[in-house]
Amino acid sequence: MSKEVAAKNKVKFLAFFPDLVFELEVMLENYGMPADAINWFKRSLNYNTPGGKLNRGISVVDTYVILKGYKSWDELSAEEFKKAAILGWCVELLQAYFLVADDMMDQSITRRGQPCWYKVENVGNIAINDSFMLEGAIYKILRKYFKKESYYADLLDLLHEVTFQTELGQLLDLITAPEDHVDLSKFTPAKHSFIVIFKTAYYSFYLPVVMAMYLSGITHEKDLQQAEHILIPLGEYFQIQDDYLDCFGKPEDIGKIGTDIQDNKCSWVINQALRLASPEQRQILDENYGRKDADKEAKCKEVFDQLDIAGKYKAYEENIGKELQKRIADTEEDRGFKKEVFQVFFDKIYKRTK
Repeated sequence: MSKEVAAKNKVKFLAFFPDLVFELEVMLENYGMPADAINWFKRSLNYNTPGGKLNRGISVVDTYVILKGYKSWDELSAEEFKKAAILGWCVELLQAYFLVADDMMDQSITRRGQPCWYKVENVGNIAINDSFMLEGAIYKILRKYFKKESYYADLLDLLHEVTFQTELGQLLDLITAPEDHVDLSKFTPAKHSFIVIFKTAYYSFYLPVVMAMYLSGITHEKDLQQAEHILIPLGEYFQIQDDYLDCFGKPEDIGKIGTDIQDNKCSWVINQALRLASPEQRQILDENYGRKDADKEAKCKEVFDQLDIAGKYKAYEENIGKELQKRIADTEEDRGFKKEVFQVFFDKIYKRTK
């Protein structure tokens, strides 16, 4: 897909969001909510939901197009686009719910180039309830548009399961790597794998595809297993890429200055370094990792260079690329699923540099 087509699709997807905001506004009016409360909720929806890259939500529509055998979004009927876009925005609402809460837990300052919602004037701890309402909006929308569909209960079950999985990953992340208490003995590759799979892979990769599968009528258990078998390790690889780029990527490419070292993140990079470090190198990491100090950060990077973590990453990337391509090639398509879904995801992220 060309950049021009992707940009056009994003514009179309974004243009649908005000319709959902209006529907939610009407729902609140039907509950008898006063205007100032309705306006607060609308402001929260518009501030927290559509400002990101929208990759997860757009992936629902992209996947549906592939599964139906269409060449582009232009072949979708109005009703098909509406349903796929609604499910896509449900994923984006889930993302917004997670981020509003996560920013408060991490005491973050900015998100997507603007103040975190709880940092906005007069919001503060009201953001806790706002995060709950963002999640609740998902189920109000699904009830309105999908209650009569045969797969309605499957959608609900999928969202509840993936939400809980993400919260499990967040819990382990929070207790393993708190910013205010550095203890590298808590870090292990197994913990890192669990965190990234449960905190990122399920809701970012598996959820959008399975939603599109339900919408297109592809619900065989073997196809759902195939999706998990490929999309979960693909999502783990994506997060390991992020960990690597945070440390070794160029700020002008990745659009930010990496902060994982100073923020005490349980990243792939530090876990590899801990696995390979000599006692002397381990001491340097213990004394310098997770400190808000550029000189200490530089000392950690010196150890990473000594251990050739960049080289270890390149080898990992080659191996996981071959493994994922084999799994994609082995995908069964006789029940209507199309391996192109997996290939598109793979091509988007393999050996990315930003």
